[in-house]
Amino acid sequence: MRVLVRCCWGPLPGGGCAGRRQSPQWRSLVGLSGSSGGEDGRGARVREKPPWRVLFFGTDQFARETLRALHAASGVLNVHPSCLPRWRGPAPIIHTVLHGDTVAGVTIMQIRPKRFDVGPILKQETVPVPPKSTTKDLEAVLSRLGASMLISVLKNLPESLNNGRPQPAEGVTHAPKISAATSCIKWEEQTSEQIFRLHCAIGNIIPLQTLWVNSTIKLLDLVEVNSSVLTDPKLTGQAVIPGSVIYHKQSQILLVCCKDGWIGVRSVMLKKTLTATDFYNGYLHPWYQKNSQAQPSQCRFQTLRLPLKKKQKKKIVAVQ
Repeated sequence: MRVLVRCCWGPLPGGGCAGRRQSPQWRSLVGLSGSSGGEDGRGARVREKPPWRVLFFGTDQFARETLRALHAASGVLNVHPSCLPRWRGPAPIIHTVLHGDTVAGVTIMQIRPKRFDVGPILKQETVPVPPKSTTKDLEAVLSRLGASMLISVLKNLPESLNNGRPQPAEGVTHAPKISAATSCIKWEEQTSEQIFRLHCAIGNIIPLQTLWVNSTIKLLDLVEVNSSVLTDPKLTGQAVIPGSVIYHKQSQILLVCCKDGWIGVRSVMLKKTLTATDFYNGYLHPWYQKNSQAQPSQCRFQTLRLPLKKKQKKKIVAVQ
């Protein structure tokens, strides 16, 4: 709800909303005329009421009581950026990109107590996912779609509630939260396509990570490798293993061997941001000079294993 109000009115300053001009979306929603000035316009803004209530919660107790009242009256709505029941959970857009879905969508649904993303569907629409879309790209598309859908549902709220339908039992998938461990590339296990999708899904949130000579290195800009690059003798004439790193001078990218092929890296962060050429000059070339007899398979990225976080035990404090 707060997102919708912000879309209509913009951020509210400390002095309140007096004198603030409503946007065209708000004006069309409440049926105001195109005129923004004059006594008639101000009177219309005072008389017209939106078909929902906006609540700003205070204490936890107040929030609980208010939510109970809302649920008893007409329920609480949720704008979920997936085609439920696919991708229930807190990270649906990330998992849509991560798993290479070709179709995404938005679902307006009613919230059910104690369980997330299982309530009746009031409205659902789909959109195609363009190739190489990032989470940020898809989020922008789905946020605009979701705002439009929510306004449509709220304008006809009683009818929308009456026409709600239960979610199907088939096709349920879950979208759990991502962690830093998700960003650690497993060169021996992941294909080049899986690594590129992982970059598109979480790269703007948590850059992908790997290990270079006992130092953590972040891979900032990953690209798919052109087929013409794959014919280079460096790639076809040497024995390499997953994680092996080769600098391709013509395209100025680092080529890293994966489970099934190669992925390109344009820039990394190792103490500071470095282009592929910078990394080659500063780290890769000196490594070969010091280890002139070493095989290319020894010059490689390795999977970063992050330590598991210990669960903290909750302390019980007795209140006298």
